[in-house]
Amino acid sequence: MPILFMILIAFTDFTRENMPPKSLIDWQGFKAFEDIFRIKAWRHTFFSVTLWTFVWAFLATITGYFGGFAVALLVQQKDIRLRSLWRTIFILPFAIPMFVSTLILRNIFNGQFGPVNQYLSLIGIERIPWLSDPMWAKLTLILANFWLSFPVSMLMIIGILATIPKDMYEAADIDGASGFQKVRLITFPMVMFSMAPLIIMQFAANINNFNIVYLLTDGKPVNGNFQFAGHTDILITWLFKLSMDQGQYNLASVIGIFIFIVLSVFAIWNVRNTKAFKEEEAS
Repeated sequence: MPILFMILIAFTDFTRENMPPKSLIDWQGFKAFEDIFRIKAWRHTFFSVTLWTFVWAFLATITGYFGGFAVALLVQQKDIRLRSLWRTIFILPFAIPMFVSTLILRNIFNGQFGPVNQYLSLIGIERIPWLSDPMWAKLTLILANFWLSFPVSMLMIIGILATIPKDMYEAADIDGASGFQKVRLITFPMVMFSMAPLIIMQFAANINNFNIVYLLTDGKPVNGNFQFAGHTDILITWLFKLSMDQGQYNLASVIGIFIFIVLSVFAIWNVRNTKAFKEEEAS
């Protein structure tokens, strides 16, 4: 029902200024779609926000996965003592509610009174505009997401590592393989075989990762060349501002349809082309 309702709204002139019972809704066909691509300001905003959305989703997914992979390898080393304690410490970022963690990180990276800049000033490093500069704000988003997302990957990868046959590593030792070669030729392919569908879905989830962007930066810093969007806004937060703040429900629905189509096609195509899915179909 929400999807059908969104599609229907996109073909009307339904806005905050033009809605029942004040006025009737008129069917206007593809006018809202045309406005997004025909009007320069809207077109520029749409393509810029879309590009950043995919860059953000890619970097957020890759850093979270490889961060979890690296930590899982370290924790599972044979000579590591207090393994259970380290696993517990690394899972703490995930155990704390994301809402609380993000608000804490927002204060930590505050450019004026945040502890990070205070410590930097003590060692003679100039304060960094973590949330007020466009590039630094985007980097801060990726760092914050890494801190919140790597524990999930770590836990899943630890479980996968326990299922890898030990005789594969023993055979590699006999062949004189180095530690790096064993990770590259045995560990990484085995983990990727099981994790690929999850990584794809995590990428799709990061495209719609509303919470961290809204709570950490709220799409800021402001971009005067964008229509109701900031430098760090992704499509889903722009959609939120268009609908909840500006009342442009028809234009927001166009963005929602675009997100729905892209994610559906991407997820179906990629999952069907993963080795795990192909082997399941073959069996």
